[in-house]
Amino acid sequence: MRYEILGEPLPVVICYPDMNETLITEKGSMSWMSPNMQMETSAGGFGKAMGRMFSGEAIFQNRYTAVGGSGMIAFASSFPGTIMAFNITPGNEIIAQKSAFLASEAGVELSVHFQRRLGAGFFGGEGFIMQKLSGMGTAFIEVDGFCKRYDLGPGQQLIVDTGYLAAMTASVSMDIQTVAGLKNKLLGGEGFFNTVLTGPGSVYIQSMPINAVAGALSGFIPRG
Repeated sequence: MRYEILGEPLPVVICYPDMNETLITEKGSMSWMSPNMQMETSAGGFGKAMGRMFSGEAIFQNRYTAVGGSGMIAFASSFPGTIMAFNITPGNEIIAQKSAFLASEAGVELSVHFQRRLGAGFFGGEGFIMQKLSGMGTAFIEVDGFCKRYDLGPGQQLIVDTGYLAAMTASVSMDIQTVAGLKNKLLGGEGFFNTVLTGPGSVYIQSMPINAVAGALSGFIPRG
């Protein structure tokens, strides 16, 4: 399948599936398409549907298939930022923040990923539940703001402020550490915890988490 990603900071990915090729997406993500793209809504089984719900996505997914020839379909981001494409293969899975999934080829499976360490889950900024992209095919995720990739070697670490982790390869481990010093915790404005990412693997850091934007704007919204 051919695709192109255009238009940052309000990007869209335009996909050109071959005849009988299928793409899956969450409801409401399709922006425009050629007339021969046939849509079918499916839950894909109870277990998979519940997994998507817990990972921040809808229970039902839309499947778009090019009928009678090659087609065209576009998926736009829901927030200013970046659309990233990943080539998902067995052993090359991606773990992403909740609600990051935008669309993928039909061979990609979206499921729930539980953090193995409770501390990382409850205090690491991405919650106990994240999304896992596995299977085979191209997948597209949304990243809030600009995205910076770091490739970590075995045992190499990166400390990330809460909420800035967009995605990582499944080989990266995630934990939390407390900010040193009571004064730093109370007056530093950085919170009590940071996320610690340990290689090997790649991590993708976003510059504008939507929760940080919401917090910054809340003071300017009239009340009452």
